[in-house]
Amino acid sequence: MTLYCDGHERQTNWRTRFAPSPTGNLHLGHAYSALTVWAFAGQSPDHFVLRIDDLDHTRCRSEYTEQIYTDLQWLGISWASEPRFQSERLATYAAALAQLKDLDLVYPCYLSRTELSDILSAPHGLTKPIPSTRHSLSYAEQKTRQAAGQIPAWRLDMEKAIQHVGQLTWIKHDGANCPADPSRFGDVIIARKDLQASYHLSVVIDDNQDDIDLVVRGKDLEDATHLHRLLQAILALPAPRYYHHDLICDDTGKRLAKRDDARSIIHYRKQGVTLSDLKDMLPNLP
Repeated sequence: MTLYCDGHERQTNWRTRFAPSPTGNLHLGHAYSALTVWAFAGQSPDHFVLRIDDLDHTRCRSEYTEQIYTDLQWLGISWASEPRFQSERLATYAAALAQLKDLDLVYPCYLSRTELSDILSAPHGLTKPIPSTRHSLSYAEQKTRQAAGQIPAWRLDMEKAIQHVGQLTWIKHDGANCPADPSRFGDVIIARKDLQASYHLSVVIDDNQDDIDLVVRGKDLEDATHLHRLLQAILALPAPRYYHHDLICDDTGKRLAKRDDARSIIHYRKQGVTLSDLKDMLPNLP
């Protein structure tokens, strides 16, 4: 144990996880995230959980999964147990969704993309709460679309969900409490039409299934922590602590993407970059 400058005790052997999606090659930003997770795990394979987020089967490729293993091993990272796969947890996600249905905290949304575009703000910026679509279609129209074989998305009734659990906080890695404000999301999708769960529901279930003490991820996902804390409370799941690290950006200040192959780990390796060289390109690890 060591101390932060504010006197909080710093744990160095958290059980934490790295959870990439096999939809492309890992890049410099993934390297920084994985090494940050490895540092918080005390560089212990027993505390480092590798989870492959392959829920979106339409975009995931097995060759990228194999490359993830190779890249992590080159980074000097190892894991004691077999990698976890989201695709093996579909029944668990379905059970969680059923629990939310039983509590009447989710509702089906049969709206098409075109219909949604007329009433919903873009979800990525999270600048405006997504309004309720519960009554956008009449009961008769919903039944008609259901009879026609249309599969709905399931949205969280945010107002009812907050009333169900009351005020919440989430906890940073150093013990600091942060008020949780999931209302900023509005009626977010919990289960997509083509999948058993959204990212938000699946990651909450995954972290519980994997006994994660500390969730380490980028600052771009810090807002999501407010929603995840709400889902944990509804589903009566223990809440891990959170650490949100800085993002690695390109020359324009934009977060790196997998399509930027010039900054992929495999590209650097082919160029003869050593692990020491690569670490010199990254901010200091915690």
